[in-house]
This record gives sequence, C-alpha cells and structure tokens, in this order.
Amino acid sequence: MNNVVTLFDVSPETTANVDVELFDPPMCCPTGLCGPSLDQTLLDVSEMILVLKAANVSVERYQMTSHPSIFISHAEVMRLVRERQMEALPITLVRGKVIKVGVYPTLGEVQSALAEGQPT
Repeated sequence: MNNVVTLFDVSPETTANVDVELFDPPMCCPTGLCGPSLDQTLLDVSEMILVLKAANVSVERYQMTSHPSIFISHAEVMRLVRERQMEALPITLVRGKVIKVGVYPTLGEVQSALAEGQPT
C-alpha cells in the first residue's frame, strides 16, 4: 500500500488527526530559521513545537506556496486570508479550531486550547 501523500491529495481528512496546525506566512524556508539573522519569534515557535512534540502532540506547519491545497481545504483559514490578506498569517488551529490570527501563540495558549474539552 502506498502511504505517500502528495500536494494534491491532502484533505481535511488527512489532517484530521493533527492537534496543532500552524499556517505560516511566506518564509525563505519551512521554519524561517535560514536567513542571515534569526528571528526570536521563529526560534520561540520552533522551541514550542519541540516541547509539544515531546509531549506527543501532533504538530504540522504549512506554507501557502508549498501546501496550497491544505490552505484551500480549511474554509476558515481561507476566509481569514481573503479578509485580512497576508496580515492574517500566521493562523494557528488547535484541533481544527482557530485560536490565534496574525501572530504566533505562546506555548501556554496552545496548551490551554489543547486542555479545553479534555475529560477532567
């Protein structure tokens, strides 16, 4: 069985089991940590992702140029991009729900959103 997912067959079902999705603004590379000077915000985001993954949280990052079908498949993400243009990015979803628009969330904000709706 072929488990390869191409750019054109990614759908909401493919990303349904992803806990945290980051829809990034255009960057020079997938993490944005590739230029002559490092952006502290992007370093913080990379560290947050490492902490979340260490806690077995599934995290995915998407850029419009390399993952257009994922942007298009999320109606709320596309609505925000249409309304606010590139100022909407980054957009962060936790379990399919938008939690932050225009700036990256803190680790605490993501953890709080992850905790919502969990059995106590």
